[in-house]
Amino acid sequence: MDDLDRQMLNLLATNARIPVATMAKKLGVARSTVQARLERLEVSGTIAGYTLRLGDAARAQRVHATVLLTIEPRSTPQVLSRLKSLPEVIQVHTTTGRFDLIIALATRTTEDLDTILDTIGMIPGVRSSESLIHLSTKIDRGI
Repeated sequence: MDDLDRQMLNLLATNARIPVATMAKKLGVARSTVQARLERLEVSGTIAGYTLRLGDAARAQRVHATVLLTIEPRSTPQVLSRLKSLPEVIQVHTTTGRFDLIIALATRTTEDLDTILDTIGMIPGVRSSESLIHLSTKIDRGI
């Protein structure tokens, strides 16, 4: 991946629906160059897909939280399998340090958040959790 690829990814991160011709004009290259590079980035797995990113108005209607999870040794596959089945779970990251997993949640209400936190706490293999409710977003690069 070179500088042009990175510039293309930055444009797509801002607007995944940007027309190829517009992208080519902004980058000062031929449309066919952009198209060929996009195809290469897709085939290589650098671009996994194009998706919807909710705007501030839609996100404001949701309660977001981060859950720091400590799990039993060798229980990661079972815990991840259960977390994957919960639609409120947006992302799960493994990590180093005191916690084993970092979970991003989004729910409609604080009551729904309370319910999902109880559900996560009851998953076999979960030792403990710490929850952080997001109050406001100051920076979101969407990457």
